[in-house]
Amino acid sequence: MTKTTFITHDFMLHNEVARTLYHEYAKSQPIFDFHNHLSPKDIAEDRQFENITQLWIEGDHYKWRAMRANGIDEKYISGDASDYEKFLKWATTIPYTLRNPLYHWTHLELKNYFGVEELLNEETADGIYHHCNALLKKPEFSVRNLLYKMNVKMVGTTDDPTDDLYYHKQLQEENFDIAVLPSFRPDKVTEIEKGSLFVQWVQKLEKIVNFEIKSFENLIQALQLRHDYFHENGCRISDHGHNNFYAEIYTETEINAILQKGLNTEDLTVLEINKYKSAVLFELSVMNHKRSWTQQFHVGAIRNNNSKMMQLHGSDQGFDSLGDLNMANAMSTFFDKLNLNNTLTKTIVYNLNPKDSEMFASMVANFNDGSIAGKMQYGAAWWFLDQKDGIENQLNVLSNFGLLSRFVGMLTDSRSFLSFSRHEYFRRILCNTLGDEVEKGELPNDMKLIGNLVKAICFENAKGYFNISVKE
Repeated sequence: MTKTTFITHDFMLHNEVARTLYHEYAKSQPIFDFHNHLSPKDIAEDRQFENITQLWIEGDHYKWRAMRANGIDEKYISGDASDYEKFLKWATTIPYTLRNPLYHWTHLELKNYFGVEELLNEETADGIYHHCNALLKKPEFSVRNLLYKMNVKMVGTTDDPTDDLYYHKQLQEENFDIAVLPSFRPDKVTEIEKGSLFVQWVQKLEKIVNFEIKSFENLIQALQLRHDYFHENGCRISDHGHNNFYAEIYTETEINAILQKGLNTEDLTVLEINKYKSAVLFELSVMNHKRSWTQQFHVGAIRNNNSKMMQLHGSDQGFDSLGDLNMANAMSTFFDKLNLNNTLTKTIVYNLNPKDSEMFASMVANFNDGSIAGKMQYGAAWWFLDQKDGIENQLNVLSNFGLLSRFVGMLTDSRSFLSFSRHEYFRRILCNTLGDEVEKGELPNDMKLIGNLVKAICFENAKGYFNISVKE
């Protein structure tokens, strides 16, 4: 294939110090990907993908949004077109993604995994499709070998409390040499406003714990049993995705009444919904503290905005966006209540609207107590902010309001086994940011000092913070 790529050895590294930091300190660091949406089943079964579309485009909401914006019919996105046709439509979209992070990610992934150094477009699509598919048939392109290829040491999946963790247990029994651990994602128990969907989830939980949930006490007891089960199976991280923080004042009597209304699919007021969410999230946070887990809060998305597409295709189809809520007071009250009760565990917060970045970073810093370095973390650029400007802004905000040196670094938050190139993307941006300031004389020209900072952010901080053993 003709080399026409712009992804060079020094891609995004615009000064000599940046190049030294990346090539000598960042590039070789293992990957500790503590939050993603990868399938543990695919890892346990060492799936061999049939083609590049199934591996790369299927389920990728970022790509789907770009294709829709480019006028591609839904048939070629989530519809019944062939995998080859879907790939061709994606390839024709790529030239129109210039300056979108997808353009960078696409060519990084093609180069890192498949050695493709051509630009993807309508003319090159057929050759690239068949080249990648031929490689995917080889044993070294199975899911596990894709993880090995990128030097991944830890994969933190996202799992509902009702999950049996069958594939996680299988991997642990096998003593697989990459740590593939579940994360506790109990969002559905908080979604009382969803009526029958909430009731169905509670009924599923009842079957697993083998008792009826008739009260809030029953509900928390059931969640505690699942929390214990996850801990026994290696879980050390919880994750909570909400459009806001919830910190309403409530009594147990109120919450019991609200829960009964929810179980009967009766209409609830906004205040009742928020009181219920406040109570559940507080109790879950207490559980996290008891087990010394790290809890993550991904806050600020408005999901499923397009109700027509929601009805046609279901949720999580790429119709989500930034929210615009005022969160400071609720966030303060929520963490303060936990802190007053001595039940505030290690916490990472992620915001989606850039207007909230400084507030989030300054707020969590209020609750550091000297017990753990970096206990309260302002997390990596998330979702729509996971691009060059967003990453640079997150690094700057974290540095201005906290300690960059204690940052646990990047994560993919992805459903694709090719997305580990985003760690490289982040590392190049990190090294360029630091290198630029060294060149300007704003940081000392001490490669050991700055280099050790880079190594810590890329891998070592996360390894220590989550207290999860990995094989190196």
